[in-house]
Amino acid sequence: TGAGGTAALDMMLKLIGDDFDENLVNRVCEQVLTDRVRSPTDRQRLPLRARLGVQNSKVLTIIELMEGNLSEPLSLIEIADHVDLSRRQIERLFRTEMGRSPARYYLEIRLDRARHLLIQSSMPVVEVAVACGFVSASHFSKCYRELYARSPQQERVDRKQLLAA
Repeated sequence: TGAGGTAALDMMLKLIGDDFDENLVNRVCEQVLTDRVRSPTDRQRLPLRARLGVQNSKVLTIIELMEGNLSEPLSLIEIADHVDLSRRQIERLFRTEMGRSPARYYLEIRLDRARHLLIQSSMPVVEVAVACGFVSASHFSKCYRELYARSPQQERVDRKQLLAA
């Protein structure tokens, strides 16, 4: 599996580069309208600052911590310890920068990950719930339904119907 469509392009260019010279790789890049061959250490996603439009470095650090701990979510106190802020300071920062509480934001990114897993994998719903830090499938389903106005099971059914059409 790969992260997005360009991951496959990166792999293809690497394989071409292994077997042929850089000139051919550059010609292929020109053909597929890409400006360079990304190295394995290059970032594949947009930086958080650009993706979210957030400039506050503490908020960005907190979001990175959240995104890095989806299957075993950190408590707000643990996050506060990592960034040397109080819970109240984090709450205020998130209300100002993100328009919601840190707990709500964390829940939303966990549910977004769950949605991707439901759509893109055949993992059982209970495994998706666990992979996204939920201790029970029923709590996961309730939270999912509140955010997306459909159950995780219905998300799968709707996706299968869309693909069959």
